[in-house]
Amino acid sequence: MANITVRNIPDSVFEKLRLLSEIDRRSLNNELLVAIESGLKDLEQERSRSLARVNPQIQITLWKDLCGTWKDLKSKEEQIEELLEDRTLGREVSL
Repeated sequence: MANITVRNIPDSVFEKLRLLSEIDRRSLNNELLVAIESGLKDLEQERSRSLARVNPQIQITLWKDLCGTWKDLKSKEEQIEELLEDRTLGREVSL
């Protein structure tokens, strides 16, 4: 396992880590590892969400490339009829 030295930790951050380590009955080192792991998970999720966003121009280009590429042996009328048959009326609501 790797070892690192962390310098210039703000007093407020150090105090929070110390308090959390006491509450969770962990060593300060273990509490720091938990905090780092938790922060990395959050960063990974945030980055994956930002990477998932596609530029609108790219999205339009992709849609245009897909347009007209659908192949089906059914006629347009048969496809429409099938779509309408598969729709549900939703739940009943009494007012």
